[in-house]
Amino acid sequence: MTREMTGAKMVIQALKDQGVDTVFGYPGGSVLPIYDELFQQNDIRHILVRHEQAAVHAAEGYARSTGKPGVALVTSGPGATNAVTGLTDALLDSIPIVVMSGQVPTFLIGTDGFQEADTVGITRPCTKHNWLVKDTSDLARTMHTAFHVATSGRPGPVLIDIPKDVQFATATYTAPEDVTHRYNPRRAPELAGVNALVEMIERAKRPVFYTGGGVINSGPRASKLLRELVAETNFPITSTLMGLGAYPASGKNWLGMLGMHGLYQANMAMHDCDLMINIGARFDDRITGLVSAFSPNSRKVHIDIDPSSINKVIRVDVGIVGDVAEVLEQVLSIWRNRGSKTDPAVQTKWWPEIQTWRQVDCLHYTQSGKVIKPQYALERLEALTKGRDRYVSTEVGQHQMWAAQFLHFDEPNRWLTSGGLGTMGYGFPASIGAQIAHPDALCINVAGEASWLMNMQEMGTAMQFGLPVKQFILNNERLGMVRQWQQLLHGERYSQSWSESLPDFVKLAEAFGAKGIRCDDPDTLDDAILEMINTPGPVIFDCLVEKHENCFPMIPSGKPHNEMLLGDASTEGAITGAGGALV
Repeated sequence: MTREMTGAKMVIQALKDQGVDTVFGYPGGSVLPIYDELFQQNDIRHILVRHEQAAVHAAEGYARSTGKPGVALVTSGPGATNAVTGLTDALLDSIPIVVMSGQVPTFLIGTDGFQEADTVGITRPCTKHNWLVKDTSDLARTMHTAFHVATSGRPGPVLIDIPKDVQFATATYTAPEDVTHRYNPRRAPELAGVNALVEMIERAKRPVFYTGGGVINSGPRASKLLRELVAETNFPITSTLMGLGAYPASGKNWLGMLGMHGLYQANMAMHDCDLMINIGARFDDRITGLVSAFSPNSRKVHIDIDPSSINKVIRVDVGIVGDVAEVLEQVLSIWRNRGSKTDPAVQTKWWPEIQTWRQVDCLHYTQSGKVIKPQYALERLEALTKGRDRYVSTEVGQHQMWAAQFLHFDEPNRWLTSGGLGTMGYGFPASIGAQIAHPDALCINVAGEASWLMNMQEMGTAMQFGLPVKQFILNNERLGMVRQWQQLLHGERYSQSWSESLPDFVKLAEAFGAKGIRCDDPDTLDDAILEMINTPGPVIFDCLVEKHENCFPMIPSGKPHNEMLLGDASTEGAITGAGGALV
């Protein structure tokens, strides 16, 4: 199909041809031609947010919960600069999104025109690729290429900057099938690396699978193959924050999340293993701890579709570049053909050692009296929502780590959180994106009161579109993670780690026309959570929790995995101190 049309119409046609059903955005002068075309069609739904940062986070939530690219539309100048945080967030977490920004007309570029900014220059470091389209005849081809780049190889954000005169001008539309893409990252691995990995699997005595968000990005087939490999080898498996759900939390081989606030058994297994198989993770510093002491006695394998990730942080013995699903399929095939062999020591020595670590109740806390512990709140949320069609997003801080520890996911794409950038304000708009994608699901944002306030204006979006998102705020009236670090690492000097003034969240909800619920009594918590779940519209749940609870386990910055603060967990031989137990 080729026909003449305006640039603005090309944008809409390209979105339709790419299968887009939803755009999150905010209008402004330089994108009004595109908004005019949006008005004249009914195939693509536009969700009007209240801030451009929220538009991009909502697109991230849509993408993470569906596996499809999210789309956002913003105006020039401040509209584009407001999108930068979301773009950077998506870049670090490998989330496929396509952001379209308006730009002043081409003849005004460089004149400091009204709402002009060097959007391509500003966003170059925080996108996988970006384009400034100066010719309408290039626009459709660029749109199709942008979707290809965002979703191929290691997924990520892309941006297309479209001057206003390009939107008005007319040219011939280029259909997707007429575009040849030069960017074609390798998907199939080289057999030499796969064979080397299979031989290591056969000989390992203390192996562990270390999995990340790359498994989820690869799609449902990758998660299925991972489960088959774990079941047939009977190797233990752990995951990064971004990889939760790729392997079921209910699985018998699951060790829990690893890293700075990971579980004791997961971190100990990573430290003491003799074969570490990294599948789709990037050796983030919150996982590795002290690099020189990271998994010191192991041979290391890294599977990643991004060749630049191999040997970037941790030197590995075998690096395998390829799509996770493609790699796992070949690993399983070759390993099965060789007889599905593993060393008996995995069962006779390694698993018994792991079981002793599992006996350490590293998430232990004491719920007593009339103050709700945040861990208890999340335990009850898990118990009362388990088995439902549930998507959970989070803000960033202590509540995020507690959610990762106490909420359990058996399927991929159900856990939406800001991992690499740690963006406060991410969770609320992400829950909106998930709810748009899954209108009948239960979408819950686990938040801290400080993070939630960063994008609180999106209550207007939730109300306008009738989105029953549940905002589960663990309100400790503190910047919890900041306060914890100040207590443990900065001599209890609490510099600016709480607000002198917080809103009444119930009244705030009512001001937007939503339901507000407050609970400060553990005895009534279950009833309050059920009321939140059963309320048909948006809910702000203000859960008043212990103000000075710390999140454990915790690997202090610069320490190896086998040196964890364990709080009040009961462990034989642990050294108990004011901040926790160091083992």
